[in-house]
Amino acid sequence: MARYRISGVRKDYNNVITHYAFHTVNNKTISRASKKSKVDAIKLLEINENSAITWIWNYSTAYWKIGENVEVINGSNGKYLRSNPDNTKTDNLANLIDFDWIAP
Repeated sequence: MARYRISGVRKDYNNVITHYAFHTVNNKTISRASKKSKVDAIKLLEINENSAITWIWNYSTAYWKIGENVEVINGSNGKYLRSNPDNTKTDNLANLIDFDWIAP
């Protein structure tokens, strides 16, 4: 069983998420972000008992906060990751930090 946090995304020219910033959670430590392709992220979360949640930077407190559970969805255009669809925009994967401008 592995636990992950997703803190950011990378998008293509069509604004479609292609990569995620994954952090591994071990007891009380959290790894630095590693870039995972959409395909690799889906494979990780399809493994039984693996889980991920969004990790949202709170600009007011200058600290990370726990967001929503992330799951693999098999949609009409194939598999993708989705956070709980609760209409809270800040929890949605597409609204996480855009890492395109931070590092290649």
